[in-house]
Amino acid sequence: MKKKLKILVLFDGTSPTTVDQDFTKELKTKDWKTEADVMAALGTLGHTAEHLAIYDEVDLVRQKLETFAPDILFNLVEQFRNNPGFDQNIVSFFEMQGLPFTGCGSTGLTLCKHKGISKKILHYHGIHVPHFVVIPRGQRIARPKQLRFPILVKPVKEEASYGISQASFVDTDEQFRERVTFVHEKYNSDAIAEEYIDGRELYVSLMGNVRLIVLPVRELVFREVPPNEPKIATFKAKWDDEYRKRWGLENRFAEDLDPQLVSHIEETCKRIYRLLTIDGYARIDLRLTEANEVYFIEANPNPILANDEDFALAAGKAGLPYPQLIDRIVRQGMNAVRD
Repeated sequence: MKKKLKILVLFDGTSPTTVDQDFTKELKTKDWKTEADVMAALGTLGHTAEHLAIYDEVDLVRQKLETFAPDILFNLVEQFRNNPGFDQNIVSFFEMQGLPFTGCGSTGLTLCKHKGISKKILHYHGIHVPHFVVIPRGQRIARPKQLRFPILVKPVKEEASYGISQASFVDTDEQFRERVTFVHEKYNSDAIAEEYIDGRELYVSLMGNVRLIVLPVRELVFREVPPNEPKIATFKAKWDDEYRKRWGLENRFAEDLDPQLVSHIEETCKRIYRLLTIDGYARIDLRLTEANEVYFIEANPNPILANDEDFALAAGKAGLPYPQLIDRIVRQGMNAVRD
């Protein structure tokens, strides 16, 4: 029988919090579904779990350790002071303190967060990536001649398709300059401009530290989008239920993939996972062209773990029910070697 553990579940606070603050009420709302699902699964497994929200004070973790002494931290923290740019810094604190935690380490989080750096690393190692350029704030905005239209313009570090809309798709130099300027000013962010890859939008979930498990491939399908219109995983395409219904958008398991192609996709994603020093669990976003060319779009360490999201659904299809998925993530965190 596996040892039952004391687990401290850490998640984001939206305002300053205290070490003993109770979030039972919030955990019953839709916005807190991931946290509630994880807490429920840990209870089902017989672990002793308590929760702590972090907003702007990491020392709350130290205070909680004195009274609860967990075996491991279940890390669901994605931001600090409402800024998602600091998630790797939170994890760095855990690493410096020698605290076991679930999910990806700070190096993997850092490399994956910057879409330009991750693409440069993978391109160097022979992984297909769209041709791209990073345009820093304050730099003259001009499209390199080798960057061909149509182009997608995005914030270089944002996650969850934040900052991506239909207006991100540009096919003239005027639109290019306007969108880059918009990203610089609206998101206070450098911009990445990459050639649009026409094809299927695939999501591949993986988990593991040394030995990796690749879960069944998921796909975002665009049933009602006209054939000549760009098919982009915008913010609305991912998170707006009415928008998804109107355009027939659906996340489902990928169909009609040749077994040899699936093997190629799996091996490619394993290489990506290792080259970007990811551990714990992650989702890799790909584009698959009509010629069956596989293009890397981005890597997402610590993807959403709600029991009805892509990662958990893929695990379930692979024969790993939700409580067992959460337990495996915990055990991986216990066994992870943190440099």
